[in-house]
Amino acid sequence: MMQHDLPSDEERAMLRDSVRGFLARHWPTATAVEWAKDPERVKDTWRQLADQGLTALGSDRSEGGLREIAITMEEMGRAACPVPLHHIALLHLANLRTAAGDEHALLDAARSGDARVVLALGAFDGDRSAGSATLAGNAVSGELSFVEMADSATHFAVAIADTGAVTGTAAGPGLALVDASAPGVRIDATPAMGASGMCRVTLHNVPATLLAVTAQALADLQLMSRLALCARAGGAAARAFEMAVAYAGERKQFGRLIGSFQAIQHKLANNQIALMGTQLTLANAARQHDLGTENWRVFAHAACAVAGSTLRQVALENQHTFGAIGYSEEHEAPRHFKQVHLDVLRHGGMRRAKEELADYFLGDVPHALPEYDLGPQGNAFREEVRAWLKVHWSGERKAAHDRLGFKQREYDRDFARDLGKTGWIGLGWPERFGGQARGAFEQLAFVEEMERAEAPRAGAPVQAAMLQVHGTAAQQDRYLPQILRGEAIYGMGYSEPDSGSDLASMRTRAVRDGDHYVINGQKIWTTTYWGEYMLLATRTNPDASPPHAGLSLFIVPMDTPGITVKTSTTMYGGSFANVFYDNVRVPADAMVGELNGGWKVLVGALATERGFIGGGIVMKVAHAFELLCDYIRGAQLDGRAMRLDPLVRGQIGELASQIEVGRQMMMHCAERVDAGETPLHDAAASKVYSGELMERFGEVALDILGIEGTLSEGSAGALLQGRIEQNLRHSLMWVISIGTNEIQRTLIAQRGLGLPR
Repeated sequence: MMQHDLPSDEERAMLRDSVRGFLARHWPTATAVEWAKDPERVKDTWRQLADQGLTALGSDRSEGGLREIAITMEEMGRAACPVPLHHIALLHLANLRTAAGDEHALLDAARSGDARVVLALGAFDGDRSAGSATLAGNAVSGELSFVEMADSATHFAVAIADTGAVTGTAAGPGLALVDASAPGVRIDATPAMGASGMCRVTLHNVPATLLAVTAQALADLQLMSRLALCARAGGAAARAFEMAVAYAGERKQFGRLIGSFQAIQHKLANNQIALMGTQLTLANAARQHDLGTENWRVFAHAACAVAGSTLRQVALENQHTFGAIGYSEEHEAPRHFKQVHLDVLRHGGMRRAKEELADYFLGDVPHALPEYDLGPQGNAFREEVRAWLKVHWSGERKAAHDRLGFKQREYDRDFARDLGKTGWIGLGWPERFGGQARGAFEQLAFVEEMERAEAPRAGAPVQAAMLQVHGTAAQQDRYLPQILRGEAIYGMGYSEPDSGSDLASMRTRAVRDGDHYVINGQKIWTTTYWGEYMLLATRTNPDASPPHAGLSLFIVPMDTPGITVKTSTTMYGGSFANVFYDNVRVPADAMVGELNGGWKVLVGALATERGFIGGGIVMKVAHAFELLCDYIRGAQLDGRAMRLDPLVRGQIGELASQIEVGRQMMMHCAERVDAGETPLHDAAASKVYSGELMERFGEVALDILGIEGTLSEGSAGALLQGRIEQNLRHSLMWVISIGTNEIQRTLIAQRGLGLPR
């Protein structure tokens, strides 16, 4: 299917609204638990869903594929409706045919609601306890476990591993269609997690109709079923999360709404981040399938691995928020807790997903992380940047740079000027400022290739964005061309000894004196202190209420008299400085934005930076991950290939899935920027997730590499030139800078979720 044949976002939104509205009317929350125990109620709802056309999902790919199936399953999870709609939908997607090449009549009956078909994958299920079935003549025998709503089915579609005895040909798989009411069929309820719905189906010489199907098709059915179930679990977790947020805004303890407690706010912010990442990753995997992307299975395994861990944690944290009230079966939350656990553990759960990812990244054939389709312009620009870097950042030039210590590798003035000749420093700038007005995906392509090439940073994106929005014409004419040519770089003077993330409490003063301002104060943790300019935040109104209303920003040349820089080495091998401003005089026209309007400029700039900073961090981790996998493929551990070690494989599978979440958050923020939006809360979530992902990656990599992994650059025997351990030390900066992750969680909770302050 071509991308333009897929349903639009508007059509998907209509589908979601339609399914949600239908379920609200026909599967009410108040009766959902009791109705799920009644096969007749389930059958009746199944018929009603068929009347809505939902049993036809997957049969007409132009009207929907796996993405639409996932959306529908999310809504089924929210409503705790147990009808396994995904079974017939996935059979439609498999495009099964009889020996004559026709669609079997049972599929048409299932679309109309005259048949209720349940899929039982048996030996292809992915779970060792799922059972299996065999053929003898045209009859099926076997025992199949964890068959959903078998007591409401009219037919079973049973996977058969070996059909050779029937076809008279070489042994191969098949799919046997079995009448659930036929003699020899026994159905036993097997409640799981204290909930109804799971059954064991025993078949003894039951007549069957065989459909030919390949082993790959059955494996894909299983993987698509895993995705659909994870989507249903995501819907259940999201519904319980929304209820928990509402409860936190209503429930009082100790005279305060519990939603005002930081512990609750951060708990729910974590859930928001986890749900966002999981939903984006699941949606992308389904979309990649529908587009026919070669690597859709890699995306799907990553999504299932992520869902298996994050959704269960979300379910637990939701229950913690509800406290004792959520422990009662009369409350809605327990049903969602159960559904999440049942769904993400099916088909081998995240264990199987991580094993598949390990096969991909540590197999005999080396594989990098699948590249994203960034659109025609983004893809073409990616190749252009890649080709330029091969010429301008390779050979002895790059080798000489790599021999430098980390502190010296951070910036290269000659490289910045060479890059300035391309105009790419102004990739996203408006053309009126000399920029190229490229979209967010082209900017991602640029950052991606720069990280892969380990090229030093260049430009001053935050300061440029400030000047373009808030600068005077004279400031724009003077400073923007310098940035664009790679001739100037800026530091940011924000934090102070008593006001790190709390910028509103800063005390550095700027006092008007004729045509100048005189600045006195101290800034700390300033990293780019060696640049040509400092973007300096000051207080110009000490009596402002609220305090942030009295801030102003200035561009200060770093060679201005009265500036004293005292450097300190960072734990990650770089440096920062305490910068003292003693009677520093700057012209009044050095102010950026309005007098006492600095807060607006600051907040806008930080939002701009956070919009891309998460993506930049993820790309650093992605590059380090690929380096680590390359090393593991050739390394030995206790006399055997490291890549075969079960613990290593599990860790690599988990890291791969978490990196995919970060990449999806990056893409989501880029989409919103391209749509002309400022994704404040989503960017904060991306920044939090990516910074902590960098930490997790470093810790896990050291577990894999052992003590050798701690050898630093320059040490004899340092693995990967010491990059892994250095990245771990560097990761601490990313969870603190640009607003600590704790502050970001508070922002997400209060401004994104609407929790009380």
